[in-house]
Amino acid sequence: SLQDAREKTSDAKKLLNNKIDPSSSKKTEKLLNQTENSNFFKAIAEEWFDKQSNIWVATHTVDVRRRLSKNIYPYIGNYPINQISPTQVLNAIKIIEKRGAFDLAHRVLGVCGQVFRYGVSTATCESDPTRDLKGALTPHTLKHHKAVSPENLPTLIHDIKKYEDIGNLQTQLGLEIMLHTFVRTGELIKSKWDEFNFDTGMWKIPASRMKMKKEHIVPLTTQVINFLFRLKEISDGSEFVFAGRNPDTHISNNTLLSALYRMGYKHVMTGHGFRTVASTILNENGFRADIIERQLSHLDGNSVRASYNRAEYLSERKEMLIWWSNYLEKC
Repeated sequence: SLQDAREKTSDAKKLLNNKIDPSSSKKTEKLLNQTENSNFFKAIAEEWFDKQSNIWVATHTVDVRRRLSKNIYPYIGNYPINQISPTQVLNAIKIIEKRGAFDLAHRVLGVCGQVFRYGVSTATCESDPTRDLKGALTPHTLKHHKAVSPENLPTLIHDIKKYEDIGNLQTQLGLEIMLHTFVRTGELIKSKWDEFNFDTGMWKIPASRMKMKKEHIVPLTTQVINFLFRLKEISDGSEFVFAGRNPDTHISNNTLLSALYRMGYKHVMTGHGFRTVASTILNENGFRADIIERQLSHLDGNSVRASYNRAEYLSERKEMLIWWSNYLEKC
């Protein structure tokens, strides 16, 4: 309007009288606004997300993206990160708790804490307000993966040995290898023959198939090699160790779990349960936690140390797996 134009002209004259270029002033104001926006929680969180997601698997990336965009950004996303108080964070988390999603509330708070700590490291905020919220959330029960007790392991082994009677040899051998190597189900069923070096007795699982995007080495015991040789005889020339009905694909993700159900282990044992029972028994028998964790492919928080440990522990991991395979045979 004419009145607006007069006011803008008056403002410009005031700037000129103070020897300030109106055009330069607008650019400065715009730059200041951009700087302020870049310090908003959402901007810092996106910067953190872009850096971290390079080592995450796709499912975890989607989970973290959803936790931020659905549960946090609408409430504190457009606040300067250095001005957000513990109360503001807690109010956002309480909205999740009102839905009864107590486990999600703890996970979202954990993500926020990582963003704030990233902000501290990049000098965009001075502290992590989530530190003051310990004990403020509704307690939740952790969902542990189902696993048989060490005392019931011999019975499970006996049932797996008999599985060929009700299932098929390929699935039985898959369960056997899960027992002896305690790798994740996806790492096993998608394995290809070119990953195995029978001369050196090593199985190299590529980074693309690992949860933390790091190559993983599994020393092969005599027992596991024998299982693999039997699988080779029935693989029908497929590149996959566990070929599906179509030899160009691998078996379903649910094949091994369904086998456990058929054996009567529903709500008692899962694919991840093989890892749990192995970790329990190996810890109880005096093997060093570092070796067990490395063989479970739990990534060390220190990337340099993690890379070093991959080679440092290999001989000890091989000895541990030999002990484990012999222990299973005794069971």
